[in-house]
Amino acid sequence: MDKESLAKVLEAAYWRANENLERGILSDEGGAAAVRYICHYLNNRAPIRFLMACCLAKIDNPALDIRAPYTEIQDEAYSDKKYSGRAYDEGPVESFVLALELPVRATTAFLTPAFRTKNIPLLPGTNLGGHPWERRLYDAALQLLDDMEHGRLSAHDVLAEIIRHLLLLKRENVQRILSLLEELSAEATVALSSEDIVTLIQQHLSSPKAARLPVLVVAAAYQAASDRLGERVLPLRSHHAADSQTGALGDVEVTLIDDEEVVTSYEMKMKRVTHEDIERAIRKLATSKRRVDNYIFITTDVVDDEVSAYARSLYRETGTEFAILDCIGFLRHFLHLFHRVRLDFLNAYQELLLAEPDSAVRPSLKESFLALRRAAESSYPEPE
Repeated sequence: MDKESLAKVLEAAYWRANENLERGILSDEGGAAAVRYICHYLNNRAPIRFLMACCLAKIDNPALDIRAPYTEIQDEAYSDKKYSGRAYDEGPVESFVLALELPVRATTAFLTPAFRTKNIPLLPGTNLGGHPWERRLYDAALQLLDDMEHGRLSAHDVLAEIIRHLLLLKRENVQRILSLLEELSAEATVALSSEDIVTLIQQHLSSPKAARLPVLVVAAAYQAASDRLGERVLPLRSHHAADSQTGALGDVEVTLIDDEEVVTSYEMKMKRVTHEDIERAIRKLATSKRRVDNYIFITTDVVDDEVSAYARSLYRETGTEFAILDCIGFLRHFLHLFHRVRLDFLNAYQELLLAEPDSAVRPSLKESFLALRRAAESSYPEPE
C-alpha cells in the first residue's frame, strides 16, 4: 500500500475503536489482557508504537512474518518475510499518533534499547533486555506478535484495540486535568509572592522527566513581560525536533515585538554546560544566516565558573554575547525585577504546560503542577 492507503487503514481502526470505546474489540481474553497491560504500562511506552507498526505491516502485506520487523535478519527462512518495522513506525504510525495526540512516545520505538535493530526474529522468549520488571511487558508484546502470526489474533483487531485503550487513556488524562483546574478555580485567588512562585517552580522542576520544563519557564517569563521588554518569544518548537531540522538557533527564540529577527536565543540543559556545548553553539551560529545579540544557556545544574568565564570572553571574537545562567536564579531575578507580573508569569507557565502534547510533557507532570499550585495557594490563611 502507499502512504495514503496506510493512513486510511489507521483511520478506519480509529473509527472502529471509537465506536467500541466501552465494549472492547478482542474477544480473546489473553490477547485483550496483554493489550490492556501494555497500553497502561506508563513507564515504558515504546511497545505500543512497536506493536502498531508491526500490525500495520501485517495488514499491508499478510505474507510478511510479523515477528521479523528487521531487514538485518540473516536467517534464510525469513528472507522473503522480513520487513522494516521502523519505516512503518516513523512513517504512518508517527503521523497518526502525533496528529491525534495519543499518549505514546513521540519518537520511534525502534531506537529504544529493547527494539534497536536486531538480526533475529522476535519469537516468544526472546530476551529484549531492559529492567527485570519489564520482562512481563516485553513477553506480552512478543506473544501478541506470535498470536497474530499464527492466526490466533487478527492484526486489524489488535491495532484497533490498542487505539481504543489509547483513546480511553487520553480521555482519563483530560478528565483529571479538568478536575484539578476546577478545584483551582474554586479556590479564592491568592497573590503568591515571588519567592512562593520560585519554590513552586523549583518543586516542579525536580520532578522526573522534566527536561521540557525549563523551556516553558523562559517562554512564560517573556510572555508575561513582553510589553515591558518590547520583545516577544517565538512559538516553541517540538520538544523532539532537532535544531538542525527546524532551523532554530535554540530552544527559545526571542525577537523584537515588531520584528522577525531573533535577538536572543536560549538553550536549555539539564546538566552542566561544557566547553563542547559552547563550541557547538558557535558552530551553529557560524553556519546560520541569522545573527543573535545574546546566546544564553539555562541550566538546572551548577554553573562552572571556568566555563562561564570562557563564555563571557567570546563577545569580541563573535559579536554575540554568551552567558550561562542557572534556571532558578534566572527565574528569581525575573520575578523580583517584574514583581507586578509574577501571577501573569505563573498563569502563562500553566497555560504553556497544559498546551504541551503528552509526548513532550507527561500528564502526571501536568497534574503535579496543578496539585502543587493548589497546595501553595491553599496554604495561605483565610482572609478575615
